[in-house]
Amino acid sequence: MRLGAPGRIALFGLVVTLALAGCSSSGEPSGGATNAAGLEKTDLLIGQYPGADSAPLFIAIERGFFKEQGLNVKTEAIQAPQAVLPKLSNGSMDVVLGSYATILTIQSEGAEKFKYIADSYQGATGAFGVMVGRDSPVKKVADLKGKKVGVNALKGLGVLTMNPHFKIAGLDPTPGKDIQYVEVPTTNWLQSLEKGDVDAVWMTDPYVSEAKNKLGATMLVDTMSGPTEALPITGWAATEKWVAENPKTMAAFQRAMAKAQNIAATDRSAVTKILPTFTKIPAETAATINLGNYPTTLSAQRIQRVADLMLEYGFLKEQINVDSMIVPFKG
Repeated sequence: MRLGAPGRIALFGLVVTLALAGCSSSGEPSGGATNAAGLEKTDLLIGQYPGADSAPLFIAIERGFFKEQGLNVKTEAIQAPQAVLPKLSNGSMDVVLGSYATILTIQSEGAEKFKYIADSYQGATGAFGVMVGRDSPVKKVADLKGKKVGVNALKGLGVLTMNPHFKIAGLDPTPGKDIQYVEVPTTNWLQSLEKGDVDAVWMTDPYVSEAKNKLGATMLVDTMSGPTEALPITGWAATEKWVAENPKTMAAFQRAMAKAQNIAATDRSAVTKILPTFTKIPAETAATINLGNYPTTLSAQRIQRVADLMLEYGFLKEQINVDSMIVPFKG
């Protein structure tokens, strides 16, 4: 059958429409991310901790901040950056949340080269500390001599922030001396303390509050006080290679996280509301926890405190200039 001019025009329009629809299909629902900004990557895998540190990430996801920047973000819960280092090195994981102590350790050992691209969490009173059980014979820090202390990473933030307090109490925190550090995954903190596998556990809130509510545990020492007051805790990092290859994608990630970080910094309810959606923390516990702070700028000077403390306690063999690891946010 021959078509007249109007019919040929209509058919041509239909073909073009179908072709464009096929080219733009990405498996995303209507309103999904697009690559209008010419991003190097639009699909990102982000490694995160199931704790208050990661709240801004999930606020950004829930409120569509990544979609606004043309990014499709998936998350993976991790124990520590070391566990996913191969993924970060081969590019199958793009960005990771890591304690500054952990990332600096990896950097100093030469296992990988990282850049910090956004701050996440800073210590505050009551949110980080050494917890002991209800009937524990350990009543003061000095009583921990010869005891087992659980921590999520043997060369991480927990040990780093406990060491100065143990030293003040007259204990030698050097491995093999007065304290026996035992690696306990974050999700096993309460169980390990309850079963007596360890004599104490370094915890962060919301686990601190949960331990108090469920186990009757008490905080032996607040590790965000005195010499470690307001210490930077965690930040978002990517490998130097990834940053160099994906500058537009990195900037888009920074913009989305900056919006979410501002919300976390100024609206506690936004944080406590999001916590139960990606952790096992009940809503009633999340509502009453002691939260750290959410810095809205990435400061080399603040993070240098961590590097200097690590050098003092032998975590680092040489001083690291944190300023060289910072990728400024340009908006």
